[in-house]
This record gives sequence, C-alpha cells and structure tokens, in this order.
Amino acid sequence: MAAFPWYGLDEAFTGPRWLMQVGASSDGTVEHGSTGHGDEPSLRAEVDAEAREKQRFAVVVTVASRPLRKSADGTGVLEATSVSSAAWLAGAGLLSATWPSRMERALRQDWLDQQTAIAWELADDLDGSAWSQLSLPVDGSPISFRYRESEYGWVLAGSEHNGCCDGSGEAAACGGSGVHIGAYGRGMSAYGLGFSVIKDITGYAGA
Repeated sequence: MAAFPWYGLDEAFTGPRWLMQVGASSDGTVEHGSTGHGDEPSLRAEVDAEAREKQRFAVVVTVASRPLRKSADGTGVLEATSVSSAAWLAGAGLLSATWPSRMERALRQDWLDQQTAIAWELADDLDGSAWSQLSLPVDGSPISFRYRESEYGWVLAGSEHNGCCDGSGEAAACGGSGVHIGAYGRGMSAYGLGFSVIKDITGYAGA
C-alpha cells in the first residue's frame, strides 16, 4: 500500500528475509517501513545472552521523502522527512533489538529513555564527529551514507537521490524515487552491504 518503493539488501545477500513494522499517518498513508535480513533478533527470556550475541542481522528502513505538509485533519503540520528521519528510525530500531535484557526491570525504561534521547540527538547532528561517511551501492550506484558504530551494533542513513546530478538532492530533479534509507545491524559488517528496490515484497516472510 506504500506509494514509494521498498528497499532491502541486494541480491548478494542470500539469507532469510522478513517484513517488519510499517509506520503510517493518521489517515493511513504509509510513511516508512522496515525489512529484516538474517537472524530475527529476539529479546525473549528463553534466548540466552550468548545466543543473542551471535545473532547476525541487518534491517533496512525505507522512509518516504515528504515535504512539510498539513496533517490529515487540517489542524496542524507534519514535519518534512530527511536523512535524519531515517537515522532516527534506524537508531531507535537498533535499541529495540539489542537492549540489555538482563538489566533490572526498574532500570530498563530509564535506560531506554536515555539511549533514545541520545539516538535522537545523534540523528539531528549528522555532520557531527559521531558520524563518518561510507559509500555503498544503491541500485548499483554509489551513494554516500552517514555511518556510526556503538557497542550494540551499527547505524547508517542516506538518501536514494543524494547523488543527484544537479546537486539539489531533490528526487524530482534527478528522477529518483524519493526515499531516505536507514539501516542498522549487528554481527554483519555494513561495509559489504548493498541496497536495491524490492521487486516483490511477498518474497519476505510475513508479507
């Protein structure tokens, strides 16, 4: 139902693929979604810490490129999406998949709140020292991503149309599909990844 193309890892990845959550606005418009690759991360109590450490996965987040616009009910405005939007969703996704489950229950929410705030601040400062640049192929063309690592895994974010020939970065100006791409993972190196449009989303488990 999304009006934009979904992205996932390219054909070089031959492991399991699965569909994750979809984010929609109040009027039902799909704004973003995620596709998983590799081991489905689990924080269930029956999965021991050692098994979680061995999990290898990469999740690709596709965010529709949207301008500043009115909300569905006309009472307010919705912020424009950007590479920071993709970085934030990827950072929050990594936290949800890797937080230390052995932490005391009373401390978990405080920890998540603190780390979530840090993830937001980092996503809002993509030119900061916490990020480096990483060039990865998107539909076969090199695209520049912002990339950072933490003890929990890695996060990256970029725009499918940031290689625009006129430098504007606008999808309409360079014929791009108009999406921002985020990704996060653990146990799989980000350096060897490539992204491509998903031609048939039904090939993902749960679709």
